[in-house]
Amino acid sequence: MSEHYWKKLGERAAQVLAQPLPPEPHSVPSPCVSLCLMHPSAGWCDGCLRTLSEIGGWSRASEEEKRAVWVQIPERLRKRQAMAR
Repeated sequence: MSEHYWKKLGERAAQVLAQPLPPEPHSVPSPCVSLCLMHPSAGWCDGCLRTLSEIGGWSRASEEEKRAVWVQIPERLRKRQAMAR
């Protein structure tokens, strides 16, 4: 993954987290970018930085649970960038 891609993902996370939690049935957007490749040591998808359980449970997750995943993405992004160096 390129630095440009990671910058964009970080910007998107900040954008999503800056918005108020949408009322049901509106949905917190998925971080999916249609790049599904699990990183073997991190345990996250290299595209969206979610775990398999987060990906599999997304459609059943509450708005709060979805937002909680977004909260974790910036830290995972920092860890993932450090792993690439």
